[in-house]
Amino acid sequence: MKQVSIRPVWTIQEPAGPPLPTRLIELLVQVSEAGSLIVAARQLGLSYRRAWDLVREGEARFQAPLLLMERGRGSTLTELGARIVWADKRIHARLRPVLESLSSELAEELRDALSEAPAALRMHATHGFAVERLIDRLARDGLKLAFSYASCSAATAALREGECDVAGMHIPIGPMETLALQSYSRWLQGMSLTLVDIATRRQGLMVRQGNPKEVFSLADLTHPQVRFINRQAGSGTRLLLEGMLREQGIEPMQISGFEHGEYTHAAVAAYVASGMADVGFGLEPPARHFKLDFVPIAAERYFLLCRDDVMPTPVMQTVLAVLRDPEFQSTLASLPGYDPAAAGRVTSLAQAYPELAAAENPWHGSAVKQTDAVQQGD
Repeated sequence: MKQVSIRPVWTIQEPAGPPLPTRLIELLVQVSEAGSLIVAARQLGLSYRRAWDLVREGEARFQAPLLLMERGRGSTLTELGARIVWADKRIHARLRPVLESLSSELAEELRDALSEAPAALRMHATHGFAVERLIDRLARDGLKLAFSYASCSAATAALREGECDVAGMHIPIGPMETLALQSYSRWLQGMSLTLVDIATRRQGLMVRQGNPKEVFSLADLTHPQVRFINRQAGSGTRLLLEGMLREQGIEPMQISGFEHGEYTHAAVAAYVASGMADVGFGLEPPARHFKLDFVPIAAERYFLLCRDDVMPTPVMQTVLAVLRDPEFQSTLASLPGYDPAAAGRVTSLAQAYPELAAAENPWHGSAVKQTDAVQQGD
């Protein structure tokens, strides 16, 4: 099975001049992490002399310093150097799920061209850190999986149209549940589907360390000095936020930056960490990764929806076995704000969310019995 990897490459240049070496950008990123030019050069397999040559070349292009060196205190980035690093982090944060989806699609096309067996399971899922870990684990275990990251609406539409076998989505726990169910009911109502839990997770406010703007609630987003960065329109996170604002009588237009949206949780966190906004709304793991503080606001249930005819197949039994594996559940528990206590639990859609199922299909009973047997066998 061929694997496809895609990495974003970017550079800076004058219209008539050569581009800034991409190796320099990589070096600055490593310096920001290690605090040392020597260590950064070693991590990239560069000699110290070559690293210095790259820095000098960049400083000559910009006619401004990129690094500050102090004896006994290592290397620190100048404001210009830091801006370049944050641009790189934002690019990777925004594009990573998109490029991973494209990699999977291209790998499937290559399998078809080489007359190899197609993927054993097709999954469309809204991006999340638990499902990301699940996909990685299944790939390491040798499962041929074709996946695409998409919004909840797009994933459920693909499930209804037969473009995938499994859809990954999230539904708020609490008052906003009804709003979310209404948004997805047209795609799921009446379908014979089984729900497989992965984890619950927390959504909340990502703020800079120490919370200097004192943003502790959604109402605080309306303060005139607070700059906000949102998720893109149509995302499940944006839907959740808009519903909570409506419930609290807060007008979105009172929030500075509300209409500016990023396409991933990590991109929102990077935007705040770079100083371009004071607060964002999203998941806890990227907030912690970018050394931000986090104010929990809401909880969600992240799960897979599987077509009933796929549930008894060996590939889905493999997925269930992974979700119920204590080692994998430990991996999910290490994600800030994630709780995998129900990972691998199987419920009919009609039982979990009656609003999404007009009638229960008779197959549901046998599906649950079979998957329960796997759990008991573990």
